[in-house]
Amino acid sequence: MAAPASPPGPASSCHRWCPALGWPARPRRFVPSGAPSLRPGDASVGQGGSGRVGAEPAAGDSPRGRMATAAPAGTTAAAAYASLKLHITPEKFYVEACDDGADDVLAIDRVSTEVTLTVKKDVPPSAVTRPIFGILGTIRLVAGTYLIVITKKKKVGEIFSHAIWKATDFDILSYKKTMLHLTDIQLQDNKVFLSMLNHVLSVDGFYFSTTYDLTHTLQRLANTSPEFQEMSLLERADPRFVWNGHLLREFVAQPEIHRFATPVMHGFITMHSCSINGKCFDWLLISRRSCFRAGVRYYVRGIDSEGHAANFVETEQIVHYKGSKASFVQTRGSIPFFWSQRPNLKYKPKPQISKSVNHMDGFQRHFDSQIISYGKQMIVNLVNQKGSEKPLEQTFSKMVNSMANGMVRYVAFDFHKECSRMRWDRLQILMDQLADQQDEFSYFLVDSEGKTVTQQEGTFRSNCMDCLDRTNVIQSLLARRSLQAQLQRLGVLHVGQRIEEQADFEKIYKNAWADNANACAKQYAGTGALKTDYTRTGKRTQWGLIMDGWNSLIRYYKNNFSDGFRQDAIDLFLGNYSVDEVEPASPLHVKKDWKFLALPIIMVVAFSMCIICLLMAGDTWTETLAYVLFWGSASFGTFAIILYNGKDFVDAPKLVQKEKMD
Repeated sequence: MAAPASPPGPASSCHRWCPALGWPARPRRFVPSGAPSLRPGDASVGQGGSGRVGAEPAAGDSPRGRMATAAPAGTTAAAAYASLKLHITPEKFYVEACDDGADDVLAIDRVSTEVTLTVKKDVPPSAVTRPIFGILGTIRLVAGTYLIVITKKKKVGEIFSHAIWKATDFDILSYKKTMLHLTDIQLQDNKVFLSMLNHVLSVDGFYFSTTYDLTHTLQRLANTSPEFQEMSLLERADPRFVWNGHLLREFVAQPEIHRFATPVMHGFITMHSCSINGKCFDWLLISRRSCFRAGVRYYVRGIDSEGHAANFVETEQIVHYKGSKASFVQTRGSIPFFWSQRPNLKYKPKPQISKSVNHMDGFQRHFDSQIISYGKQMIVNLVNQKGSEKPLEQTFSKMVNSMANGMVRYVAFDFHKECSRMRWDRLQILMDQLADQQDEFSYFLVDSEGKTVTQQEGTFRSNCMDCLDRTNVIQSLLARRSLQAQLQRLGVLHVGQRIEEQADFEKIYKNAWADNANACAKQYAGTGALKTDYTRTGKRTQWGLIMDGWNSLIRYYKNNFSDGFRQDAIDLFLGNYSVDEVEPASPLHVKKDWKFLALPIIMVVAFSMCIICLLMAGDTWTETLAYVLFWGSASFGTFAIILYNGKDFVDAPKLVQKEKMD
């Protein structure tokens, strides 16, 4: 197929299209939406890579053409235990399975840390008993090993009759009965590590199910083998989205205790029972946040050497109507080459593209993984095409052209320039430009008999700088367009009807996407999302601008003065840093340079004296002016020195430094 002479949709100086030779023929063994067991770099990718778990399709078999029978979505023969009791004795933790007909008890030795399977009669009657709702896992700190359990949960809803829960409270239990073996410094370090774990667990958005596989899309689940369906939830879960994978590492090696392990994802889930034209259907939105290269806004940018992108989120929109199921998947992730944007007290630090590494290596790995998992890629780059963001857009465009992969296309849209002065209607320019690609990608659809009608052939990979505010606006528009087609095909919408005209559902839709934006933003940037007034109402408001300003100020404070701790907490939780009980020097104790304390004190004193001189005027105005100029110059000069050495004054990570700062 010949390359298009120009990009589809209206032309604009703010758009850039990377010409391609059209979408190439599908790799012969490729199944879109991918292999649950594959991780980037784990297997060969490209033309020979397989993206399917279980039986391979026949040569030339097209998912869009074949009417495959979908496996029961999410079901598993080895569901995790849903009802648990924790029995505590001085020697052991006993976790009792209370499901109907269950007699299993997990015994955890608090001295040897050995985990074994026993029965209910072995639980001592003297044990202290409490109900729990899941085992998050175990972790080693300075004082020894700790058991983390879910103590409270809230029901989000049901997916195809499977209950979905949000974990709302946790408990961290020490194996040790006493801390007398620790020095004062070790006690302090252990306290800091515990506060890090508590911080991660306090961030909203941990979800789980004991009977449904939340880590996979409907399309991935439909392309699995019977053997895969028999696996435990822990075995079959996509490791990208299991946030307690490190905590459950000791459980993985013992299949007999897998039913006690609950994979937990981090992100956002909302479910709504809706009605249009008197026809009731379920509408769901699921955002799965990757635990690979996870972190906070300014300390984790770009990709790592294996191609994992920062702030990578897979978002799936699901419709369930009279037994038919439809799904539309999108992804977001940081610009996938090596760059950083470390905080330095400036409101917007200048992005730095690394000059010492081979960008194409990680870039290629990233898109190889994307193609294996999702099929064709349509990159939607929303960064500014001027100022400090311009080099990132130019580099991204050049690398896509240099990679010369016909499965990857690229479009750049300067969101801020196009939509400046409240011209939000100009987003339709981008939607028109992407319309043909979206029609070609289609969506996943299974009819009421369980047969696959269509498969999604590719995904939109959207990004801005943070992959939060601008990205969420565009994703919500793409998802609405797909939903329009799905509801018409299912017969919910009549011919000529539009979703925007359905006032009740439109309110649910917009609020859900705004809530999704807030959840992703709080997990990455520490505050709610910006521009959610547009997502909720379809227009920009003055109050929305004021709230954006307030959130921006909070982001500034957190990014500069608390994100180092937040990054350390995530690294500890995910296993990027492991505590060594015999480590001679703790990384938590970093000596600060003299200027860290001296300069702020000098600045505050000088500024205070300047104010005092203004309030308590001297005998003459010249004397007052002289004092004000002296102290004002001292405070301004000190502030300039602090700003120049900004990186020394921000809260930087202490546990894992090099990778996050490259």
